[in-house]
Amino acid sequence: MIDRIQAMRTFMRIVDTNSFTRAAQSLDIPRATATTIVQNLEAMLGTALLVRTTRRLSLTPEGAAYYERCAQILADIDEMEASLRQTQDNPSGRLRVEMPGAVATSIVLPALDDFHERYPAIDLAIGVSHRNVDLVGEAVDCSIQLGELPDSGLAARRLGTLEHVTCASPAYLERYGMPESLDDLSRHVAVNCMSPHNGRAVDFDFDVGGSPLTVKVNGFIKVSDEHAYLTCGLQGLGLIQPARIAAQPLLEKGLLREVLPQWKPVPMPVSVAYVKGRRVSPRVRAFVDWLAELFEHQGHVEADMSRVRQLMRGGLHAA
Repeated sequence: MIDRIQAMRTFMRIVDTNSFTRAAQSLDIPRATATTIVQNLEAMLGTALLVRTTRRLSLTPEGAAYYERCAQILADIDEMEASLRQTQDNPSGRLRVEMPGAVATSIVLPALDDFHERYPAIDLAIGVSHRNVDLVGEAVDCSIQLGELPDSGLAARRLGTLEHVTCASPAYLERYGMPESLDDLSRHVAVNCMSPHNGRAVDFDFDVGGSPLTVKVNGFIKVSDEHAYLTCGLQGLGLIQPARIAAQPLLEKGLLREVLPQWKPVPMPVSVAYVKGRRVSPRVRAFVDWLAELFEHQGHVEADMSRVRQLMRGGLHAA
């Protein structure tokens, strides 16, 4: 007899990822099993749910209606089981998270012992990158993102803002000199960092009298990885504006030197994003609440205290 709950979860994951293979991988079952489950489900219901082509999957009208009902039913089941097992205090399961390298290495990874001690039944799978992540297609539960989020159908919770610092290596400053004003930047070279949203070089920015000022600094190298960005700066290839939490150890050792300290870079928003319109699982809620607390006590990060207090009172439902 078909396990209807498993069948509904498998069907929803296939639709969400638009792939039998990706769905099976995320559910840790063979692809053939996922195929058989959907075939048996369609046979039991007496109707086709999916239209399969060589390039993509699409829902039939019956499949679309069934998907919406499955989402409601499974959300109710998860909420009921969570309340009965008190999983708000002891959430469990696999949690897949993506985050930028600066946030991962300087904030999150050093504190994971604390998270594991609080939530020993959660298995974390952490991806570290600066790229845009397709949360649905890649079956990612949530992602930490820097900057203003594009209108991408995601819900987001602001964690705070991340300080940045303009700096360069001693070798670079010996070669090009120390800039004394923003106008001096026209005679300097930058290592350009690519935006994860459009792949273009991100201009330098500064807070000038409370207003943001963007300054284009030309360079001959453009990178997308934060570690590569710092490495290029250390090698004297140009001025950089990394996150201060990542650059601070290098500044303290004298490997990098802050320049133009009277004009600070505009702080960058830090948010945690998840798929809009879905009831959030206890393990995602636990991770986001933990992140909010972590950012509150982090140096070189200004936490969004109103959001932190809201998160700590009611979790992600308190929106």
